[in-house]
Amino acid sequence: MLPIALNHMTVPSLRYDALFTLARKLGCIGVELRNDLDTPLFDGDAPQTVAATARQHGLRIVGLSQVYPFNDWSDAVRGEVRTLIETAVACGAETISLIPRNDGQGLGNGERQANLRVALREIKPMLDAADMVALIEPLGFMSSSLRSKAEAVEVIESLRAADRYKLVHDTFHHHLAGEDRFFPEYTGIVHVSGVIDPHLDVADMRDGHRILVDGQDRLGNVRQLNELFAAGYSGPVSYEAFSPVVHRLASPEQALAESISFMRAGMKQAAA
Repeated sequence: MLPIALNHMTVPSLRYDALFTLARKLGCIGVELRNDLDTPLFDGDAPQTVAATARQHGLRIVGLSQVYPFNDWSDAVRGEVRTLIETAVACGAETISLIPRNDGQGLGNGERQANLRVALREIKPMLDAADMVALIEPLGFMSSSLRSKAEAVEVIESLRAADRYKLVHDTFHHHLAGEDRFFPEYTGIVHVSGVIDPHLDVADMRDGHRILVDGQDRLGNVRQLNELFAAGYSGPVSYEAFSPVVHRLASPEQALAESISFMRAGMKQAAA
């Protein structure tokens, strides 16, 4: 059975407890919570209340997002990382998310790797102290300072920090980056979303185009998942749809259930 999770970005208008209810109805194993929505984190509730509510629903909090831009290191970023780790521990989240700079700065070869190395080196002791894992999410946009999973893995290995850092394999960003390598042993979570506009160039794809995965998907979600799971990945597959089209759905439960069924059927077919 495909271990589905639900990222709060897919249904950002829901309170976290309503997100938990929806995730339980869909048979999800967990949820991802975020600090970048229009509403306050946890809708103003205490992290301990969130942890208790997740347990009552039989759900894991597989991730808490996010620190941006983590690889533009400063005392302010250090403080944000520390705060996110503390909040993650308090709410029972299994990971935190680190998002790279995405404004066209820090793109130079050598500069990118150096900035990434500094940030990961500085963050690791905080993760060690909290026994926490950080998820690094390469972004496939041309403006991103970290597009390549291979580049992230190289720096992680150089720091001997594979126990503290894992990758987000985002099917959208994998497609945009044109990266053909998969790193199942380094992957901590998979984000799925679909793009269906047949006239949209890959270079022009943006978060707002990301809907639920269906038969018109251009990103190859089922193919990517099959390759990852065949190579040994067994972790969560989390729906992360940014499109306002999805956010306005009158019945997100039905639409998500249909998309989940589509993906599971595709993976069964490939395994047959």
